[in-house]
Order: sequence, then C-alpha cells, then structure tokens
Amino acid sequence: MSTAGGRPVWYAGSMTASLSPAQQTLNDLWEKHLRHEFVTKDTAATLATMVDDARVNHVPVLTGGSGKAALHAFYAGHFIPHMPPDFEIVPIARTIGDTRLVDELVARFTHTVPMDWVLPGVAPTGRPVIMPIVVSVEFRDGRLCSERIYWDQASVLVQVGLLDPAHLPVLGAEVGTQILEARYPANALIERATGR
Repeated sequence: MSTAGGRPVWYAGSMTASLSPAQQTLNDLWEKHLRHEFVTKDTAATLATMVDDARVNHVPVLTGGSGKAALHAFYAGHFIPHMPPDFEIVPIARTIGDTRLVDELVARFTHTVPMDWVLPGVAPTGRPVIMPIVVSVEFRDGRLCSERIYWDQASVLVQVGLLDPAHLPVLGAEVGTQILEARYPANALIERATGR
C-alpha cells in the first residue's frame, strides 16, 4: 500500500502477474487482511481472515499474539489504532507459493503516536522513520494461520534517537532509503571501521 493525497493506494495486481488460481487466492486474502488492518481499521474483519489459532509475531520486539482472543486484544489495543496518520507502505517484492506468501515492504511514517507494536513503551518522538519489513505469511484452510514480521530494530532506534550509531555497526534511515533509491553505497560501515 502507498498513499496518494492521503488515501491508501493498494498495489494489488501490479506485483502478481502469472499467478495460479491457488496463488491468486492467497494473494487476494492477504490483500483483504491488509485492507482491514490499514484502511478500514476493522479488528473484527482483520481477525475474520485468520484461523482461530492464528499467530502473529513481530520478531524484533516479540509483539503480537496467539489465538483470536490474544490477537483481538493486540490488534484493537496496540496495533490498528496506533498508526501515524502518514503511515505508508511501499511494496518491493512479493513471492507466493502453495501455502506461504512473503512480502518485502518499506514502511514510512512519522513517530507521532505511541506505537507499542514496534516501539513498546516509547513516547512519540516526532521523528521520521523508514523501516524495511519482511513478512512471512502462512495459510491454512483458506485463512491466515501465521505471520512473522521482521525488521531491523537497530535502524529504527537510531532514527527515533534512542541509539547512537557513532561507535556501533548500525545505520538509520539509510537502510530503508537504499532499498527505495539505491543511493547509498554498500560497505559504508566497513569503510568507517577500517578508516578508508
């Protein structure tokens, strides 16, 4: 999803050429799930796309939950209502198999609201964040059964001012910007470490 004039613009179809009917079904269900998370912001509709024992794991911070009750509490209390108004997802790549879909995305937002799903306990900093994300989604019985979401937490902490990269092998916004624009050269940290 990206935004145009403040409205979400979905990329359904633009990354899904030559899908089998089964793959198209997975793609469409994933798109429906995302639409309910980010556009309609409807917890019940989001959960309706998932099996009863579904599991969501934001791996860097272990937020999410297992089972409908835990996921309802998570989605309604910590995820869906806690998206900054400028939150945007830029698609990079999608791979679809028989029972699994993997999305590579870049999220962009300004940290203007509490976001316990990514920065638990951190008050809004007002800082911009560019966050590459990889989502591995598994399906069972026509619904989502597992989501594992990965991102570089160190780069997020650098961007919101909680981690000083000066003497650590970490970067901030460059991590996401390089994926979107390829303008940052490789090996900057190696060059910094070796003094070249």
